[in-house]
Amino acid sequence: MGSFDWDLLTGRMTMDEGALNVFDMDADAYDGDPASLGSRVLPDEGRRLDTLVAQALKDGSDHYGAYFRIRTRSGTQRWTHTQGLVRRDAGGRPVRIVGIVRDASEELTESAARLGLDEGRRQRTSVVEGTTAALAHARTVQDIIDLLNDSQGLEHFGAASLVMGLLEAGRIHLVAEGPDGAFVPGTRFTRVDEPYPMGEVIRTLRPRFIESPEDFAASFPVLWPHISGLGITSAAYLPLIAQARPIGALGLLYSGDRTGFSADERNLLVALGSSIAQSLQRAMLYEQEHDLAEGLQQAMLPRRILDVPGTQIAVRYRSARLGRDIGGDWYDIIPLPGGRVGAVIGDVQGHDTHAAAVMGQLRIVLRAYAAEGHTPATVMARASVFLHELDTERFATCTYAEADPATGLVQIVRAGHVDPLVQDPDGTARRLPVDGGLPLGLSAEFARLDYPVTTVELDPGQTLLLYTDGLVEKPGADLDEGLQWLSSLVKRGPRDLQELADHLCDVVEERGGEDDVAILLLRREGAHPPQSGGRLQQHVGQNDPEALSSARHMIRAAVRAWGAGGRSDEIELVADELTTNALMHTDGGAIVTLRMLPGPERRLRVEVEDRSSALPRRREAGESGVSGRGLLLVDRLSDLWGVEPRGGGKCVWCEFVTEQPADRAGTD
Repeated sequence: MGSFDWDLLTGRMTMDEGALNVFDMDADAYDGDPASLGSRVLPDEGRRLDTLVAQALKDGSDHYGAYFRIRTRSGTQRWTHTQGLVRRDAGGRPVRIVGIVRDASEELTESAARLGLDEGRRQRTSVVEGTTAALAHARTVQDIIDLLNDSQGLEHFGAASLVMGLLEAGRIHLVAEGPDGAFVPGTRFTRVDEPYPMGEVIRTLRPRFIESPEDFAASFPVLWPHISGLGITSAAYLPLIAQARPIGALGLLYSGDRTGFSADERNLLVALGSSIAQSLQRAMLYEQEHDLAEGLQQAMLPRRILDVPGTQIAVRYRSARLGRDIGGDWYDIIPLPGGRVGAVIGDVQGHDTHAAAVMGQLRIVLRAYAAEGHTPATVMARASVFLHELDTERFATCTYAEADPATGLVQIVRAGHVDPLVQDPDGTARRLPVDGGLPLGLSAEFARLDYPVTTVELDPGQTLLLYTDGLVEKPGADLDEGLQWLSSLVKRGPRDLQELADHLCDVVEERGGEDDVAILLLRREGAHPPQSGGRLQQHVGQNDPEALSSARHMIRAAVRAWGAGGRSDEIELVADELTTNALMHTDGGAIVTLRMLPGPERRLRVEVEDRSSALPRRREAGESGVSGRGLLLVDRLSDLWGVEPRGGGKCVWCEFVTEQPADRAGTD
């Protein structure tokens, strides 16, 4: 037997000769540092002793004691016992430990000690391994809650009942309780300052071990009457602490013959509480990042899709749910001049908030280029240059389709993206091969900005399916197999376009996957009955009076031939005003186009296109002014009018509703 004196302020431990003999250590081999004893104490025993001493210093205990094993210089092991008294200053801070160590090999037989030690270690290892393995698969807070609510969760802890609450805005929200029937009414939400055990451990940041029913009844008289019928004999309430702040509390309630907690059991429960807290914090951070990225991406996607006459459109976005965050998938529908529509599907490289941010910028500029009237190939090339010049290393795949619902003509450009599908009215779906170029960003980097254009024609009832690769990529299967699977899925799916879009998302959700998915379906509706009339166009040079006179003659002849009736003079006046305005205020000539629009009513459209991007301005002419009345006339005489960008210039247009044939016959 020997003694020691441990100065906690300096860290030095003085040991007398007897204590050194217990550790089988020479005086010249010990330098006063407790770490020097590490070569004698077995590793597992050393960690257990450290935890025991730390807990005694933290919980205000004035003494501790423990058995442990050491290894002598000869390699044999023997049992040793230590007792320590903790001395504290006036403020309660521990400053010194004095105690004894003694040889306990005669006190404990090796076999009995080994049996108890091995059994205790086996139980501790089983609980730790089981809980850790279960928490390793939990990605969200709900996963952890489901684990603790499960009956197997109670088996991990050896408890009869379990409760867990999360700290939310100064209140404790009870999110898990088990088994069924253990919930105490009125405790779903409680304040931290209320007299409940979870509130106490959150306030003090210290575990609360309740040793007996009497201890429970005396400590928490408000709660005890509600749970006394459950046969609870002891309980452990643990604060869930992450990054030095409480995030909740865990309560384990025991029944039967179980009373009290040994030092090892307390240490074990504290360690498990810490593991659960770390898992909860990880899940909370994951959900916050996921929600942030998903919110960012949803904000970047178009809030609503405009109705486009002559088409049905359905769009969907499904975020990734396994292993990754939100990605850069997007869709867009762009109304274009002349009743045409642009359809976009794309995917920015990566699965994070940066990918979502790049996606938003790319979607906006691609929409702007398309709305300016550029051709599909030019839209794609300019978008690639923009992405290349953006401060990012990301690239993007994309497909852009420009469709005219009136004629069914579709021009498609593909930048490294998967081929679209076409569905026939009978449901049959097939792959639509589209010539492609490099992904956006890469084509600009390698100076390969020539994107080929594939032209197809959609018949009434046919559907163009655009999607990102997350829809067809399956583990262990190549892209062709994925496209065949998608074609079969579309064929078996609903005929209604919105229901088909939902069906595709539901199947992908059931299949899981590590990538997000965007879907755009565009169906051409039945064509309107053909109208009498057609389309006429003429170029008018800047200094060509004959061309201007010829254009006026063409307008007059077309208006009368197409049966404009009483609006002939109005149409001729407005068309002449728009043409003259283009010649006077722009450099270069103008292109005058007249055409009858398809639809249930007869509408005649006049378009005057020039090479200037300057928009016309409506001005007040004044009482004696001779100019400034042009747009006033257009506004007063036409039913609709507007201005559209056309790539290198603009187009000013106006529309007139003309008489129906039946009305004209009745008038005659």
